[in-house]
Amino acid sequence: MTTFALLGSTALWLTYAWLASAIAGSYLSGRKGYGERVGLACGLLLNFIGVIIWLIVPPKAESLWKKVGPFGRPKAEKVAEEIEAKGDDKGAAPAS
Repeated sequence: MTTFALLGSTALWLTYAWLASAIAGSYLSGRKGYGERVGLACGLLLNFIGVIIWLIVPPKAESLWKKVGPFGRPKAEKVAEEIEAKGDDKGAAPAS
């Protein structure tokens, strides 16, 4: 009976590792500008090798990886500068 219990816990941990690699692959590919589905499929089919592949793949020029970095989000000041550079007056109060 103890052998079956050990196999069950090992299978659970392997399932967690498999799902974690799918999440990491999806995040990396989405951040690098290729879309999340490609990374999800790569992470599900190739496990940890898929994550390593997405760490090696170069990011696209317009991707969040290039603009913001691998983690985080853009700073409020940077977003405000981009809005001012575009000349978008949708959010501005009317001048009197």
